[in-house]
Amino acid sequence: MSSAPPSGAPPTPSTAGEYPPLKDTLSLPQTDFPMKANLPQNEPGRLKSWEESHLYDQIRQARKGAPRWVLHDGPPYANGPLHLGHALNKGLKDFVVKAKTMAGFDSPYVPGFDCHGLPIEIKVDEQLGRKKLDLPAAEFLRHCREYAQKYVDLQTSQFIRLGVFGRWDNPYSTMARAYEARTLEIFYRFFEQGFVYRGLKPVYWCIHDRTALADAEIEYDQHSSPSIYVRYELTSDPAAIDPALAGKKVATIIWTTTPWTLPASLAIAFHPDFDYVALENTDGTVYIVAKSLAASVKEACNLESAHAIAEFKGSVLEKKTFQHPFLDRSILGVLADYVTADTGTGAVHTAPAHGADDFATGVRYGLDPTTHVDNAGRLRDGLPEYEGKTVFQANPAIIELVAARGALMGRADIFHSYPHCWRCHKPVIFRATEQWFINIDTPLKNADGTPTTFRQRALDEIKTVKWDPAWGEERISNMIATRPDWCISRQRIWGVPIAVFMCEGCEQPVRDPALNRRVLELFEKEGAEAWHTDTVASLLPAGTACVHCGKTAFRKETDILDVWFDSGVSWYAVMDAEPDLPPPADLYFEGGDQYRGWFHTSLLTSVGVGEQHAAPFRMVGTPGWTLDEQGRAMSKSLGNGVDPVDIADRLGAEIVRLWVASVDFREDVVNSENIMQRLADNYRKLRNTFRFLLGNLAGFEPARDAVPDADLLPLDRYMLARCRELVEKVSGTDGQGGWYGDFQFHRVYHAVNEFCIVELSAFYLDVLKDRLYTFAPKSAERRSAQTVLWRIAEALVRLVAPILTFTADEVWQYLPKVEGREASVHLALFPKVDELGHTDPALVEDFKKLLVIRDIVLGSLESVRKAGKIGKSLEAHVEIVAPAEAKSVLAKYVSSLKELLNVSKVSFESSHVEKGTGGAYRVTPAEDNALSVHIALAEGHKCNRCWNYYPDSSDQHVRKFGPWDNVCGRCADALKQMGYNAEPQ
Repeated sequence: MSSAPPSGAPPTPSTAGEYPPLKDTLSLPQTDFPMKANLPQNEPGRLKSWEESHLYDQIRQARKGAPRWVLHDGPPYANGPLHLGHALNKGLKDFVVKAKTMAGFDSPYVPGFDCHGLPIEIKVDEQLGRKKLDLPAAEFLRHCREYAQKYVDLQTSQFIRLGVFGRWDNPYSTMARAYEARTLEIFYRFFEQGFVYRGLKPVYWCIHDRTALADAEIEYDQHSSPSIYVRYELTSDPAAIDPALAGKKVATIIWTTTPWTLPASLAIAFHPDFDYVALENTDGTVYIVAKSLAASVKEACNLESAHAIAEFKGSVLEKKTFQHPFLDRSILGVLADYVTADTGTGAVHTAPAHGADDFATGVRYGLDPTTHVDNAGRLRDGLPEYEGKTVFQANPAIIELVAARGALMGRADIFHSYPHCWRCHKPVIFRATEQWFINIDTPLKNADGTPTTFRQRALDEIKTVKWDPAWGEERISNMIATRPDWCISRQRIWGVPIAVFMCEGCEQPVRDPALNRRVLELFEKEGAEAWHTDTVASLLPAGTACVHCGKTAFRKETDILDVWFDSGVSWYAVMDAEPDLPPPADLYFEGGDQYRGWFHTSLLTSVGVGEQHAAPFRMVGTPGWTLDEQGRAMSKSLGNGVDPVDIADRLGAEIVRLWVASVDFREDVVNSENIMQRLADNYRKLRNTFRFLLGNLAGFEPARDAVPDADLLPLDRYMLARCRELVEKVSGTDGQGGWYGDFQFHRVYHAVNEFCIVELSAFYLDVLKDRLYTFAPKSAERRSAQTVLWRIAEALVRLVAPILTFTADEVWQYLPKVEGREASVHLALFPKVDELGHTDPALVEDFKKLLVIRDIVLGSLESVRKAGKIGKSLEAHVEIVAPAEAKSVLAKYVSSLKELLNVSKVSFESSHVEKGTGGAYRVTPAEDNALSVHIALAEGHKCNRCWNYYPDSSDQHVRKFGPWDNVCGRCADALKQMGYNAEPQ
C-alpha cells in the first residue's frame, strides 16, 4: 500500500512498483471546511467561544491607542422582543463598528436601552391590577424596573444571537441610578440658566393614558370626525359693520370638526385682510362668511338662494360680539392671521383651552384659558346634555343640542388625518394644563458676544453636521424652526421626577442650586425612588422660606420628565461620563422618526446646556422602514412580519445579516420569507466559493510555497489585479475608505457577491481546475495559482468579516497558517491594495480583450454542442480568425489560451477556408475586420488523466505511462515530478 499523502497532495509511491488508480494522482480539493454550514447549530457554539475568549475585550485591547471613532447607540425601548426593524438597525450599526475597527480605528460600541415611560408603566399597571392602589410609589417603581430589565436581558441575548459585537455585559440604561442622576442634572442646568418655566398652555393630551405628550410622541392616522356648520348670532350693531346691514338679523357661521370644544368657545377669529361678504337668505337672515368660501358655504348650509348685500374687510369685525349657540355667553370677534381660506367659512370658533393658536389669541385678547375637560377627557361644569361624557362621546350630544337650539346649519362626517398617541395609538386632544416647558427662544449669546437664541443656535449647529441621507438636514431644520416650546412634563410616575419644590402659597418653584446639588447626590445613591420616599422636611434645609411670598410650606412636584428628555441626554449621561467616549459622537444612527425624537432632543439638550453648546454628533444616518413584498408596513395585525430571531434559528443569523447588507438602507427596504430563502441560496454560493479556495490551498504553506509577483502566470496576475480593484472599491487604498467608509454596505454585498460567483466561481476557479488538479502539486504553474488563491482568500475573508461575522471567522481558522496572524479575523485589519501587488494596466486591458474573445468562443462552442457536433469543450479545436489587433493579443498570451477557453487546441489565423477538412465547422461568420470563430473536433487521442486531446504527432501525444494507458506527455511530466516512474519496477 502507498503511504498516506500529505494534505492536498495525491498519493505518491512509497516503494517501487506501487501505483494508485490514475484518478487518485489528481490533486483534487481537500479541506475540513464543511460544505454544509449548519448555521443554526454552529453559530451558538461560535458565540460561546467568543464569550469564553473575551473577543470583544481583545478587540478593544488590540485597537488601544488607535484614532477613536464612536457610534453612539440610540436606545431601543425595552418592552418586547426584537422585530425586523431592530435587526436592520443593529445590523447596520454592527457593520459600521466592525468596519471602522477593521479600518484601524478604536471603535467601541456601548449598547443602550430606553427603559422609562408609559408602555412599561401601563403593562405593570395591568399586571398589578388593584394591588397598585395599595403599593407605595417605590414598590411600584421596583416592579417597573423588573419588567424593563426582563426585556433588556431578552433583547441583549437576541442581539448577541445576531452576531452584534458590543459591551453587552455593561450596556447603558436610562433607568440606571447614575443615568437618572445625570438626566436630572441636565434638567437643573436648564432650570438654573433660565430656560425652564411652568405655565398654562394647551398641549397634546392622551385621554387614555392621562398625560401630556410632546410633538415627538404624536403620530398621524386616519380618523372619522363630525363636520358641522354652526350659526353665531351677532349681538353688536350691524350698521357698525356696514350700513347695508342696518336693521338686519345678522349672524356668522363657523365650521368645526371638534363639536366637543364648543362649550369652551369664547371668540370667533376673522382674518383682518380677507374680504368678507354678507349673504342675505330668503328668510331675511344675513350670514357673514369669507368671500372666497361663500359658494362652498352656501352649498353646505342650504343657502343657495342667498345673495351678497355687502362686502368688507375682516378687520371691521374685531370686538364685535356674538351669542354662543347654546350657552349664555357673549362671544368676542377677534382677528388672527392663521385663519385660512382653503376650507371652512373664514370664521373660526376659538377655544383658548383647546388649541395653540386659540390660546395665543386668547392671551392677546384676555380670554380665560381654563379647561373644563379633565385628565380622562370628560367634560365638566357644563350642561346636562354632555356633562361627564368623554370628548368623543360628547360630540353627538352637542350636535343634537346645537340643532335643538336652531343653530346647526349643516353637517357631514369626514375621514381625515388626525393626531394619535404613539404609544396607545388612540386619538388625542389639545388641552390647556399646567406644564413645565423649555423656552425654545431663550435669548443667548454667541461665542463672539453677538446675540442669538436657543432656537437659532440649534439651527446653526445643524449646518455643521453631515446628514445621510442629505434630506435629513432640511427635515430637522424645519422641525426646529417651527416647533413650539418644549413641554417636558408628564403626569406619570415611571421616569425621572422633575425634582423641584413648589411653594404652597404662590406656586412658585424653589430655585436654589445648592439644594439641587443635594438632590442629585441623593439620586446617585438611591435612584429616582428617593424623590418618592424622602419627605419634604428631610430634603429641604430647616427654615427654608419662599423668596416670592415668604411662606414656609412646600410640596414636591409630582410630574416626571418627558422620556425623550431622558434619552436625549445620553450624550452627557453616557458619553461625557466615560473618558473613552467623549462627545461629540462620530455617528448617531436611527430611524426617520428620530428627527422629532432622539436626534431632536439630543441636539437641543447639547446645544442648550452642553459645555461646548454644540451638536452631540458629527454625522447622522437614517435607515428606511421595513416593508413586505407588497410595499406594506409590517404589523402584527397584517401578519406580514418577518421575525429575525426565528430566521436566525431556522436559517442562521448570517442570513439576517446578509439581508441587511443586501439593501440600500437609505430607502425603505423589503423583506419576506421568499427573500430570506433566496439569500440563503446566495449564502451557500458564497460559502462554496470559500470552500473551493480553501480546498485548493491544502498543503500550501505561504512562507515556503508562495510565488513572487514577477513569476505569476498572466491569468493569475490578472485575477490578482481584479481582486485589488475589489479591495480598493470596498475598503479604499488604505483600508479606511471605499464603500465601507461611505456606509454603502449594499454595494459591498453586490460587489463581493459578483466577484465570488461570477469572476471566481464561474470564471477563474473553473478555468484553473485543469492546472490545479492535473499539474504536479509543487509545479511552478500550480504554485502560481495557489499563491493567488491564497492572497484572494486572505483579502476576501477580511472584506466580508463585518457582514458575514460567523462565516468569516470560521474561514479564518482554515486558511494556511501564517506566523503572527491574529487569532480571529475580527482582530485583523482590512486588506490594503499594496498587499495585492501592483497592477499592470496593460495586462488588465489585454485580458479585457481576451475575455471578450472568450465570450464569443464560448457562445460558438455552445451552439456547436447544441447541434450535437461535440460533447465537452475539451473535444474541440478552436480556430480564431482575427483582425490584426486581436491577433496580436492572442499571440501575446498564446500559452494561456487553452486554459482560458478550456479546449484542447487553439489556433488563430488571418483567414480561413469556408469548410475545412477534419470536421471543421464555421460558426461565427467573418465580416470585414471582425473576429470569426471556427470549431473542429480536436485531433488525436484523449488523455485519461486530464481529458485533453493531443495529436499523435505532438510532443504531448497520448501513450502508456507505467501501468496506466493513455497518458499525455504533460501528465507524464507531472507524474514524474510526483515520484512515479515511466515503467514499474
